[in-house]
Amino acid sequence: MKEKKLNGTVIVTYRCNARCTMCSRYKAPSLPEEEISLDTIKKLPKMYFTNITGGEPFIRQDLKDIVRELYKKSDRIVISTNGFFTDRIIDLCKEFPKVGIRISIEGLEETNNEIRGLPDGFNRGYSTLKKLVEMKHPDVGFGMTVQDKNCDDLVPLFKKAEELNMEFATASLHNSFYFVENKNIIHDREKVAKNFEMLVNELLNTNSPKKWFRAYFNHGLINYIYGQKRLLPCDMSFDTFFIDPYGDVMPCNGTKDKEVMGNLNTQSWDELWNSSQADEVRKKVRHCSRNCWMIGSVSPAMHKYIWVPLFWVIKHKLKFWTKHKYSMFENKVVKDYHDGKITKEELDKCSTCDLVSKINDGLSEASKAMLKDKSGEEFVKEDLKKQGE
Repeated sequence: MKEKKLNGTVIVTYRCNARCTMCSRYKAPSLPEEEISLDTIKKLPKMYFTNITGGEPFIRQDLKDIVRELYKKSDRIVISTNGFFTDRIIDLCKEFPKVGIRISIEGLEETNNEIRGLPDGFNRGYSTLKKLVEMKHPDVGFGMTVQDKNCDDLVPLFKKAEELNMEFATASLHNSFYFVENKNIIHDREKVAKNFEMLVNELLNTNSPKKWFRAYFNHGLINYIYGQKRLLPCDMSFDTFFIDPYGDVMPCNGTKDKEVMGNLNTQSWDELWNSSQADEVRKKVRHCSRNCWMIGSVSPAMHKYIWVPLFWVIKHKLKFWTKHKYSMFENKVVKDYHDGKITKEELDKCSTCDLVSKINDGLSEASKAMLKDKSGEEFVKEDLKKQGE
């Protein structure tokens, strides 16, 4: 019987040097000595795809060792980064020419720097991208978390990606223990949706089937920011998993509180994955009402339920006589809101924004104890100073 491969995300650190307005993880870093070890990574199962993320993964000086081990487990690896550590990124890509690099850029220069809180962050990230292109690295792109502040930059950034022949990924605001946030919300949904509509049409008008399916993903993001039910089932914890810096295996990074299936530091993979604790988490996933629409859960679902996005793509591509193949008003809720049949307050209640909830940061007790004496920003700043950065 053929061994089943999973889809995995490895959060190698919660340390981060960015100060993103939509993510407070930088305030809640992990202690380096507690972060996932190579011995634990060796216990991971076979995967068809692995995303390495953080925090900022390139803060870890042993990231090349981690990639080396994961390549023994995974068919494909993509690292999500803010692109600030250019030399480290280029050095890793020279050794691992097949690893994918996705750099987070939140808009054009002024907008990006305001949102990400990194001095000269746009130029650092963009110059990293260009260097990777110059060295003909085959799997390069950037990602954008779309919100009120940067939605007008969505299509211009897509066009920059097209000019450089890069991948272009999108997301929208979310609240969870992972982002250490509960207040993220889209205020002007119609404006943000209009920009997504323009992007969907740009994607549909390309000659790339891959981009046509990305158009469907962005159609789903409009549905998500209006707080509607997911367009596809969520199978997180069944064929997809996340593992955090402490070795805790979770269904995803989108839950309000950290949901733990088991700990790989102390258990074998089979013991953990087939445990009663894991089954309890799966029951919660089946009844989850957060309706996340993030690439980590949507991409596997699009492959599994391929006929749904395929039908959507065919229906829109058949409109060959026009460049405006898609309208955001195909989503009934968008039209109802525009016509005043639904109020902003009603839609706000459908979002993951929950100002009265307690923010669960998912930290270990040791990491929390460290934050009693200094802020997360101070800790990471001192850490990077020791590293010579």
